[in-house]
Amino acid sequence: MQRRQFSALAASASLGLGLHRAASAQGDAPVTASDYTKIGTPVPVSAPAGSVDVVEFFSYACPHCFEFEPTLEAWLKRKAPEIRFRRSPVPFMQNFRNFQPMYFALESMGLVDAMQQKVFNAVHLEHQRLDKPEDIAAFMARNGVDAQKFMAAFSAFGTGVKVSQASQLFQNSGANGVPTLMVQGRFLTSPATAHGEAKALATVDFLAAQVRAGR
Repeated sequence: MQRRQFSALAASASLGLGLHRAASAQGDAPVTASDYTKIGTPVPVSAPAGSVDVVEFFSYACPHCFEFEPTLEAWLKRKAPEIRFRRSPVPFMQNFRNFQPMYFALESMGLVDAMQQKVFNAVHLEHQRLDKPEDIAAFMARNGVDAQKFMAAFSAFGTGVKVSQASQLFQNSGANGVPTLMVQGRFLTSPATAHGEAKALATVDFLAAQVRAGR
């Protein structure tokens, strides 16, 4: 979802879900150059030797990120061990000033796996109001998270640093929408670019193999 399109696309989330699921059937099709773009000035990455850095740019407010999450989670269970995957919340879309530190607070507490889908469901299915830090703290408490510890992590200096770094990473990538996947700081793909969720992840696998082969 592009920065200027999120309001209109949010209204068509249900239609988008059906279209993405239908397009995902193309995941077995060969990857072509039209399924990804090269980043003009590669973004430096700090992946350990022999590994490939893959970043998902996302927003909890994005209906397409919500739709993409189950397919992404299934891929994470079978991805090549050399792929080092990480998420990066973006500095735009509704409520990003709370959603960015919320993600990094969960990450610092080791709770992303437990809470990622719950947050998406709260926003897109349950329409819970998570507009203020106190709303988010109450939501966390309802889901078994220590609200006091969460808010300490939410407000921590280190969380603010991670938010700034994530915002800079998105800007440096040249990406203009979410969900978008960046491979080794050199390539971008997405369900929109690759015409399907499964095809986007097949493209990530293809590009990771190219990186490992030194291409």
